[in-house]
Amino acid sequence: MKVNTKYNTKESLLELYNKPLLELVFEAATVHREFHNPRELQMSSLLSIKTGGCPEDCGYCPQAARYHTDVEAHKLMSVESVLEQAKNAKANGSSRLCMGAAWREVRDNKDFDSVVEMVQGVNDLDMEVCCTLGMLNEDQAKRLKNAGLFAYNHNLDSSKEFYKDVISTREYENRLDTIENARKAGISVCSGGIIGMGEAIEDRVGLLISYMEMENPPESIPINALVAVEGTPLEDQKPIEQWEMIRMVATTRVAFPESVVRLSAGRTKMSMEAQALCFMGGASSIFAGDKLLTTPNPDFNADKEMFDILGLIPKESFQDGEKPVTHPDEKIIARKKKEAQRAEELAMAKAKPKNGDFEPRKVSVTN
Repeated sequence: MKVNTKYNTKESLLELYNKPLLELVFEAATVHREFHNPRELQMSSLLSIKTGGCPEDCGYCPQAARYHTDVEAHKLMSVESVLEQAKNAKANGSSRLCMGAAWREVRDNKDFDSVVEMVQGVNDLDMEVCCTLGMLNEDQAKRLKNAGLFAYNHNLDSSKEFYKDVISTREYENRLDTIENARKAGISVCSGGIIGMGEAIEDRVGLLISYMEMENPPESIPINALVAVEGTPLEDQKPIEQWEMIRMVATTRVAFPESVVRLSAGRTKMSMEAQALCFMGGASSIFAGDKLLTTPNPDFNADKEMFDILGLIPKESFQDGEKPVTHPDEKIIARKKKEAQRAEELAMAKAKPKNGDFEPRKVSVTN
């Protein structure tokens, strides 16, 4: 059951969201146990492979070039560095790596070729690979799929009505198109939202309605609490109460029984008890590591302690879908062949006689 038809209207979802908290958590826990192992929790790691300098104006994002934050722009990481980070994340218990690049959209250039190679390499480590790279077209999605991409993340952020109050450089429909392009390529979809941006409860429910209106709702839905960053338009937003995160997680679980609900940004402000209620109410994934792209996150040791106390079990990779097969990428093969030919030509040029061995052509000069 991808969508709980009992709650497929805005009115019924609002009623669910506003239930007495313990009743809501109990209902969500019941649904969760029917479709998921309640003790399993997937540890995922989020890595910023290209940081800052984004041309968009998302009001919550410290990576936007137009805002004055402490985030320093960095070019795309090397494939070797990313694979080293992936190995470290796996050694610390992560079974999924999400790579994020501060781009408005994917461009068909050498940087995208490098991302394809990153996907290939991480998939070969037997980790689920997720990317969030901005907008992409269908052909780009197919290349990522052929490289071994397991999931593509592209959040709707909020309801269609509230969205325009936070972002003006990308339309809501652009986000829906990108999700559809990933879906057409056979990539699973990871898409969720952020609460605490000043939206009404109706907007939180409106976000879920957007997913209900899809032919295939997302396989995973991350729920984020706004991390207000100085220098962004939302820097003065009051932090939400942790009970609001619990309500949003539980409501999402009941509405989408089969989807993986991911407790994402904002965990540093939550007590272990509040997180435990989220897990009881349907969250079955967290991001591990000390940073989420550019904002703080509990470190691996703190999460290991929480796992031990709550009796949680790390979830293995590919429990929610088969491991993708990595196929050779024709564009990368062609580029590397051209680079090899160029290197050979340069080597031959360097091997030619030096100026000291060069015999100039004799020229006769007449007065």
